[in-house]
Amino acid sequence: MREFEIFTVGNPPPYHGGHYWIFVKLTTNGGVSGIGEAYAVPFHPSAAEKMIADVCERCVVGRNPFHLEKLWRVVYSRGYAQRSDMSVTAALSAVETACWDIIGKELGRPVYELLGGRVRDKLRAYTYLYPEDGDAADVYTCADAAAERAGEYAARGFTAVKFDPVGAYSAFDPRQLSLESLERAERFVNKIREAVGGRCDLLVGTHGQMTAAAAIRLARRLEPADPLWLEEPVPPENVEAMAQVARATAIPIATGERLATKYQFRDVLAKGAAAILQPALGCCGGILEGKKIAAMAEAHYAQIAPHLYCGPVEGAANIQLATCSPNFLILEGIKTWDGFYAEILREKIEWQDGYVIPPTAPGLGVTLDEEAARRHPYRGNEQHLGVHNEPL
Repeated sequence: MREFEIFTVGNPPPYHGGHYWIFVKLTTNGGVSGIGEAYAVPFHPSAAEKMIADVCERCVVGRNPFHLEKLWRVVYSRGYAQRSDMSVTAALSAVETACWDIIGKELGRPVYELLGGRVRDKLRAYTYLYPEDGDAADVYTCADAAAERAGEYAARGFTAVKFDPVGAYSAFDPRQLSLESLERAERFVNKIREAVGGRCDLLVGTHGQMTAAAAIRLARRLEPADPLWLEEPVPPENVEAMAQVARATAIPIATGERLATKYQFRDVLAKGAAAILQPALGCCGGILEGKKIAAMAEAHYAQIAPHLYCGPVEGAANIQLATCSPNFLILEGIKTWDGFYAEILREKIEWQDGYVIPPTAPGLGVTLDEEAARRHPYRGNEQHLGVHNEPL
């Protein structure tokens, strides 16, 4: 590898996918470039850029992008920590994804053709319920508005929608939910089920707000609506607590956004804590690591649903993994991949009637529009995602 460049791109309002996206471009001695994306580095991007640059300077420049297994171990083990630290694995994920983009371009093949080949010609996709300009009520807090939006998405072709009926999360979670919160969540789910009928699966996207006891109470209220999953019902640090929830409900448990590497996903599978794994390829360790996680899941009869709440480069990586994984379930997107998601790429990710169509171009199948990226530098002081710093 000859050089690298880091782009921190400000995501314009309404910030769907976070306040900013961090892209890493690698270029070989032969002039072939690849792009990757880092997700959820828990620092301001000015600090994240320095961390990623240090990784690239010490571990990437001068190395062969085809030697991914060796590069992965060198970055993962740097500084002696050798553990699944998302600060390191986000940088590693961006670098590893960029290497795959280079490899695919060098060989003239999409990445999925190099990891087992195409399994599906189209990929079922879902989106969160998002507010729109002119809404009379907030889809995040009003069950009727959320149900109306879900009906609109179903009419456009979506066969699954996600929403968080529990509400805000804080640095002091997990917590026991109040009766008011339980009733609100039950009302949300029932209203949305009534609006979409059997056209859509309901994905209950909680964010680790609950204790195991609270999650079990909630799950029992939601079971009659038959959600496809209950996502991250407890924080990711306690696998045994998540397994306790999984044993107590018929709703499949999904988790993985805040897990990194095969090692943390191994513990989830070993404890029977989830039936659906959601690796975020911008922080779990990259595309090959995602393929290893998918293979472990396959052996446990678990499925994968790659997570996305950042930019379209991680989304493109998710598409490559989903296309070549037999146990793929569903793909997360930001609505239909329009707006700034399309503006920042030279090739729009193709969405048709609720499905993403895998690209046939080599590498990731997308190219970052570097001029568009430079026109949108991030100048804010927010982190990509945050939590309330007071108890709720």
